[in-house]
Amino acid sequence: MRRSLLAGPVLVLLVLLAACGGSAQSADGELTGTRLDPPFDVSSTPLTDTDGNPFSLTEDTDKPLTIVFFGYTHCPDICQTVMANLASAMTRLDATDRERVDVVLVTTDPARDTAPVLKTYLAHFDPDFVGLTGDINTIIGIAKPLGVGVSKAQKLPSGGYDITHGTTITGIDAENEGFVYWDEQTSSAQFAADIHTLLND
Repeated sequence: MRRSLLAGPVLVLLVLLAACGGSAQSADGELTGTRLDPPFDVSSTPLTDTDGNPFSLTEDTDKPLTIVFFGYTHCPDICQTVMANLASAMTRLDATDRERVDVVLVTTDPARDTAPVLKTYLAHFDPDFVGLTGDINTIIGIAKPLGVGVSKAQKLPSGGYDITHGTTITGIDAENEGFVYWDEQTSSAQFAADIHTLLND
């Protein structure tokens, strides 16, 4: 995938457009996402958050639901869309639900996505989102048990980068298990409805 960073106003526009997402669930109340049985294992290996502190997807996530996506700031399409839809989904939740969920972006391009870069990027979506960076081999190891493939960035003759990564979004529960996932086509309305259902089962 070849990516370029979109400007802040464009990111805001994506969030606004995502808020116009379609219907959230089927009439029988089934999730848009897919429940995992058995659930995925979640690595306890820490990465580094945007404040420079260690952050583990098991040790530092104490909310009932943590939503994790692997992507990078120079990605112009899928990553932008997923993050915009998640940001819009948060605005659809009531305050009680919103306080019980975290959204985490793990970079797949740590060479460029330093902690300050991630912090600025996420501020365009939701300043409460958690951004994580670290050694690429560590990131690959954390992504693998969640069923997300990540490859090292390859520099192109043009000067750009070719980065390949899986685009599923994983929900981790309070028992530190990856128990549900969504694909990149999930709308903000679908995310919001699923989050509410999962938090109130």
